[in-house]
Amino acid sequence: MAEIIQKDGTWVFDGDALRLTPGRDKNVSPLRRELGELIVPLGALAGLSFEQGKKTGRLRLRLRDGADPLLQATGGRLTEPHDPYQLLVDSDRYGVAEYLVDEVRQALLLDEVPADPVDAYLLPGPSVPLSASAGDGTASFDGERVRLEWNWKTEESKSSAGARSLAIAEIEAVEWQPAIGLENGCLRFRLRHAPTKAPAKYDPNAVELWGFKKDPLMALVAAAVQARLPHPAAGPRDALPAQREPDSAAGDDHDALLRRLRELGELRRDGVLTDEEFAMAKQAVLKRM
Repeated sequence: MAEIIQKDGTWVFDGDALRLTPGRDKNVSPLRRELGELIVPLGALAGLSFEQGKKTGRLRLRLRDGADPLLQATGGRLTEPHDPYQLLVDSDRYGVAEYLVDEVRQALLLDEVPADPVDAYLLPGPSVPLSASAGDGTASFDGERVRLEWNWKTEESKSSAGARSLAIAEIEAVEWQPAIGLENGCLRFRLRHAPTKAPAKYDPNAVELWGFKKDPLMALVAAAVQARLPHPAAGPRDALPAQREPDSAAGDDHDALLRRLRELGELRRDGVLTDEEFAMAKQAVLKRM
């Protein structure tokens, strides 16, 4: 086993998976703290590198394309403080970092893990339910529906229709764009058969982001939704066989439904769902399987 412990976080490799735990230092970003511990299976890894600096170095983990819904939803646009696949390393721990890199590389070679893209997510994405507030609204996701609520800063033409509730079956794609310079960002949900070119400021299916501290938290909502959409390698929903039932066209694959069962179990244990509510929700998921 190889392990490195830093203020920025702790990375542990046991030969089968790399466990990434964010640090408790005040400089660790809210996104990484909210995302929590990540367990990255060896089969999802494309490589690990270490860059030395005068005072600090940096470990960089590369995943195979298509393995992680967070990277898929953000398109590589997460900057360094928020990227869970980077770790700052103090100069006195450079030897430990290099040892970790060697261990991961050796495991990838021994297991003959390919570096080519995958056609299914190998990480589950953020846990639900979750909610984030930034820019001109709040986005919440419970695993089945996205809810968008507006605040006093929302453009009236968008807020006048009230809160939006979008079923996962309606959503064709999700995108998260950070604010860059004078250009605002957004969290946008693109609906099936309802294309729009409206800016996020006026789009009722988008939250406009202005570049403030909580903006990256919206990426977690985007990733949770992305994990429940068809994998990009599977092609568009409209290409699915015509004989499939309408509710199966929602894009829920077997793994996503199993994930939903686990989430329901956690909600019952936490007291969010009663035993009766859990049983009803569980039965609905089993029918879809």
